[in-house]
Amino acid sequence: MLRFALAGLVAAVVGTTSFAADTYKLTAENTKVEFTGSKKDGKHSGGFKKLSGTVTHDKDWAIEVNIDTTSIFSDDEKLTGHLKSGDFFNVKDNPTAKFVTTKIEKGEKGMTVTGKLTLLGKEKEISFPATITTGETFTMKAEFMIDRSEFGMTYGEGKVNKEVAMKVDVSAKK
Repeated sequence: MLRFALAGLVAAVVGTTSFAADTYKLTAENTKVEFTGSKKDGKHSGGFKKLSGTVTHDKDWAIEVNIDTTSIFSDDEKLTGHLKSGDFFNVKDNPTAKFVTTKIEKGEKGMTVTGKLTLLGKEKEISFPATITTGETFTMKAEFMIDRSEFGMTYGEGKVNKEVAMKVDVSAKK
């Protein structure tokens, strides 16, 4: 009888114990978000020096990242100042950009990451292909294009391409 009582107690404890989700912390040291904008006579590259976020895995994978747009940099100091202005990121009124996944699923080549990107106060759903590996380290590599005009960045229309090449490289440990 005691054996059945102990077995019942163990089953009750194990059945109600919740296991923590795998969590990976995203920082500027382990996550790079970079961009390349182009125009007829050239291109410029840059990225962001500050960001924070998490990758979690419970039943599904979820990614949330907050980018400090005031930390934007480019390959040209004068351009960096212009990118911070109202013509582009308007960092005074929009100091943060955000990306939150809505789903991550197997794609044609690797995975397809879909989520909501908030930039300049406008939220749009985007999807992009990515290579993802998991374990003690979560890695993700992705290269894709976004249309900056969908977020209200229309400066230089006709001279500066609307499509901006994005590159994301993550290597975050548990």
